[in-house]
Amino acid sequence: MTRTRSDPTELEYLRAARLTEAMLTFEREGERITRARGLSLQRYALLLMIRTARDGSTRASLAELRERLARAQSTVVELVNRAEDAGLVRRELAPRPRRGVVVALRPAGEDQVSAVAAELVSHRRRLARSLASPRVTARSLGGKRRSGGRGTGSKGVPPL
Repeated sequence: MTRTRSDPTELEYLRAARLTEAMLTFEREGERITRARGLSLQRYALLLMIRTARDGSTRASLAELRERLARAQSTVVELVNRAEDAGLVRRELAPRPRRGVVVALRPAGEDQVSAVAAELVSHRRRLARSLASPRVTARSLGGKRRSGGRGTGSKGVPPL
């Protein structure tokens, strides 16, 4: 196969694989933990975005939720409706001068988001370490060791 300038290098493939693997592992663990608490990842994300509203109020507008969740307005409204039906959130009038509605956590929603976030701490740290790691390890190369040489790390593996 002929390489062109735009083809990814082997190192770029390895970096992409590490990132993808780390994200998939985090997603799998997140799904396991949220399901054990009766939530979906999407509902947990909604609760988390409300809890961490940009203005620090722990109340978020539908527009903010739409932006932060990267979902269509109709999807966000449906998520909020279902979370409201489950007793996890409530709609409130926005404080002036803004008009409209904000979404706030009910105590049950606060309990759920707090419990899931606490359980995910070690998994978030593992993901962050994986993303911050400057080197491709022999393990990430499928157990193969590369011979040392220019541009390789101390174990003969190229740095990430």
